[in-house]
Amino acid sequence: MSKVSSVSRGRRAAGDGRDTGHMFAALRARWVSPVVVDVVITLAVFCATIYPSFKFASLANAWWCGPSVALASVPLLWRRRAPIPVALLTGIGTTILAIKHAIPDMPYGQLVATYTFAELSAPIWRLAAVLTTIVGIVVSLIVPGEGVQTFGYTGLAFVTAYALGAGVRARRTEIALLEERTKRLSDAQLAAAAQERARIARDMHDVVAHSVSLMVVQAEGGASVVRANPDRALAAFEAVAETGREALVQLRHTLGVLRESPSFAVPVAAPVHGLEAIEALLGRARRTGLDVSLTQDGCPGEPPREVEITAYRLIQEALTNVVKHAGARRVTVSLDWTAPEALTVTVEDDGRGPGQINGSRFDGSGWEGGHGLAGMRERVDACGGELSTGPGTGERGFRISARLPST
Repeated sequence: MSKVSSVSRGRRAAGDGRDTGHMFAALRARWVSPVVVDVVITLAVFCATIYPSFKFASLANAWWCGPSVALASVPLLWRRRAPIPVALLTGIGTTILAIKHAIPDMPYGQLVATYTFAELSAPIWRLAAVLTTIVGIVVSLIVPGEGVQTFGYTGLAFVTAYALGAGVRARRTEIALLEERTKRLSDAQLAAAAQERARIARDMHDVVAHSVSLMVVQAEGGASVVRANPDRALAAFEAVAETGREALVQLRHTLGVLRESPSFAVPVAAPVHGLEAIEALLGRARRTGLDVSLTQDGCPGEPPREVEITAYRLIQEALTNVVKHAGARRVTVSLDWTAPEALTVTVEDDGRGPGQINGSRFDGSGWEGGHGLAGMRERVDACGGELSTGPGTGERGFRISARLPST
């Protein structure tokens, strides 16, 4: 019963107003209980069958009519839950009435049962029910000696009932497929939106965390030597201004993709940095007082742009963590191209390494309360790479290494 109700609701949701029968089915499911519908159908079939049966039956066979009519109609109360047994019982009752020459013009109960198993039963059961129904029709017409014309309109009536049930079943299947497709599309859209939000969050974190960390270190350094070495202080404050300007450009570019109206478009698109910008990135880190070196092994290749951006962001975040947490003096950045079809990016410092640093505890996956290393791992996983983190050489400092596909 609940199955039919859900089908009717699905029809209303699909907006199918072309078929009047479907519209009435939807209204019926909304305002009338399926149990009430089946009771009404059963009573109607019983009444339409019992009067002609008693009218046509002889006095000697009249006692057969009541039980036979009940067998041909009452099982329809359970037609939705057991369509095949109901079709079998109503078929037996209809055949008995036909043999006793007490059947009405149309075998109403058997027609309703045929419609029902055509709509609700599995294919193998439908086939078995069709074959059994054909046998019952032949027996019901041959034994009483009915003419060829009776075969014609009786067969047409059963074919029509089966076709109506099969049509409703096909429509229900189509609606179910459309609902499933809509659900898959909705899930895909939600997943894409979540992925895009995560990407924007990573970009904003990379830009803000890196730039602000460098600005803080440079501002503190400039303030400490403003009287003793004005030129060095001026250079530090100029570096702060330059870093801030670049951060603003990157933020405008990142936030620009969130604008829905073209009138908010960013006039000048900010470049998306790759391997070509690593030297500039290391230069900004050197201004904080770090000794940063870059080594390359093997012949540099031309990896996909996504891999280049991932390598740049990986080095950027690693340098940010060094500036904020490590207390290091020296940082080594290496690009290893020697492995076939792979680029290995390594950033290693000589700082204090994992543990308690300036009130922030490192647990092996990231700094407590931070998202930098988690963002690194997401970026590396997104392009099909592998990320490893841990103590540096000689158990000193910290080491981040990522193996990225270079083709």
